[in-house]
Parts: sequence; structure tokens; C-alpha cells
Amino acid sequence: MANMLALIHNETLKVWKKKRFAVIVLILMILIPVFVYAQMKISQSTTEKFHSDWRSELQSRITDNTNALSSDRIPEEWKKWRRALVQQLQYYLDHDINPQTPNAVTFTRTFMDNSVTLFIPLMVLAIASDLVSSERSTGTIKMLLTRPVRRWRILMSKLVTLTLYVSLIVITTALLCYLVSGLVFGYGGWGEPVFVGFQVQGADVNTNGVHAVTQGVYLLMQSGLIWVSAMVVSIIALMISVLVRSTAASFVTMMATIIAGTILANMASSWKSAKYLFNVNLDISSYLRGTPPPIEGMTLGFSLAILAIWGAAALIVSFTVFTKQDILN
Repeated sequence: MANMLALIHNETLKVWKKKRFAVIVLILMILIPVFVYAQMKISQSTTEKFHSDWRSELQSRITDNTNALSSDRIPEEWKKWRRALVQQLQYYLDHDINPQTPNAVTFTRTFMDNSVTLFIPLMVLAIASDLVSSERSTGTIKMLLTRPVRRWRILMSKLVTLTLYVSLIVITTALLCYLVSGLVFGYGGWGEPVFVGFQVQGADVNTNGVHAVTQGVYLLMQSGLIWVSAMVVSIIALMISVLVRSTAASFVTMMATIIAGTILANMASSWKSAKYLFNVNLDISSYLRGTPPPIEGMTLGFSLAILAIWGAAALIVSFTVFTKQDILN
């Protein structure tokens, strides 16, 4: 146990000294204020247009999306999304609840929703893509493997360290969003109600299971799902790092995979088999919002199962290759 803790401590320090996490925080500190400013301008424009009447703004969104459904230039996939959105907005309007109350918590959960498929995975790759490949490039892996420690323990220490940093990335992203946006929108909003439980069934939305939770509870559920998604990305990136000797090749491979998943999620509605790809299932927090899945038939349970299978397979490959392959040459 002492050896494992020493290994974890050593791996944590190595990642910290690379200053990757500091770069991630710097990126967040630059981008978040930009998005906060953009949201502030949108809120001001909406207020001027509707004179602080959120019901009129909500009704206008419903009308605009309903009118768009009659256009022949909009793909059927987007029409399905708009139909679901119209029904959800109407549900909020009928229950006299503003789904977009401007506050720090609302901004944070919106930012996290939009970050789950691309932004957060790319930040995770900055840590995960070279945990093993970089040590091959520098030659430090030879010194590490000459120590009287089993190889699986070495890789396990890297996995634990990776888990710690992935958790830190998700927490830091949410915390910085809240702190920065609160300067503009205020730090309230934890008790504001949010409806969850929308189930998309074809072109209709089933509201039988809809119930209200506070934004604080929603943010916790959302962050948990995003953490699961980010962990699967990091585990697969660790496998690529074990299999590929070049750090650049490892990072580019995973980056291309993540970007391809984002594209497929918007285009793969007719390719039913794509639902078994991990990168199409990364946006699991969307099930909380009731957003139509990229491929009909996908559910939260299905996506979690697919991600678990991919993650388990990546771990098996990683440990098998790392413990048996001659990686000293």
C-alpha cells in the first residue's frame, strides 16, 4: 500500500510539473469571461426586446421554432430536435417557470452542457494523452521499470492520478464558471426549479415522469454524468498512450476521434450502428434535459452501458500490453 501511495504521489508530481493543469486553468480564465460577456449581451438584448417579460420571450421562441418546422430546407433531425424543444418550452410556460433565469448557476449548467462533448474532453486529453508515451520519448520509462515494482502497479498509479486530475478538471471548470459569471449575474439561483424526466419518443415528448429539482441538485447530477464521460475519454486516451510511442500521435489520434464523434452525433441519425461508438455517447448529460438522442432508441442506460464497455475494454488492453510488451526498446 505504501509503495502504491508513493507511486501515485510521484505520478501526480510529474503531471503537476508539466504545468498542463495550469495551462487548462489559464484557458478557462480566458474563455469563461468571453462567454459571460456574450451571455450578458444576449440577456440585455432580450430584456430590451421583451421588457423583462420572460413569458413573451419564451412564447417567441416557441413560435419561431414552430414556424421553422414548415421549412423544407431544415433536415428532419433538426426538426425532431425543434419539436422536442417546443414541447419542453411549452411545459415550462404552462407551469409558469422561467428556464433561463439569469444567474451564475444557470450559466454554469449551460456552459457545462455545451462543454461535455468537445471542450472538457480536449482538456482531459492535455493530461491523459501522454502519460505513458511521453516517458517512452524521454526514456524515463526505462528507469521507472527497473524499480522493484510490478508493472501493473505502475500503470494503476497512472490511472489513479488520471482520475484525480479528471475530477479536478470537472470541478475547476464548474467552480470557475460559477465564480466568474456570478460577478455579472449574481451568485443566487441554487434553489431555482428545473424540470427533468423528459423522455423523447419519436417526434413527441413524454412528460409523465417529469418532476422538478433545484438547480443545485441538477448541477450535481450533471457534473456526475460529465465526470463519467470524461473518465471514459481519459481511459481510452491512456490506452492509446500505451499503444503509441509518439506523444503527438497519441494526442492527434484522440483529438480526431473526439471531433469525429461530435460530427457523427449531428449526422449519424440514419447510421444506426454508430450508436455503439463511445464518442457518439459522450453527451450523456443531455438526457437530463430531454434532448433527442443523436440516434433513435438511445437512452441514458444504453449510453452508460456503451461507455462502460469501452472503458473496461480499454483498461484490459492497457494493462495487458503494458505488463507483457517489451516497451524498453
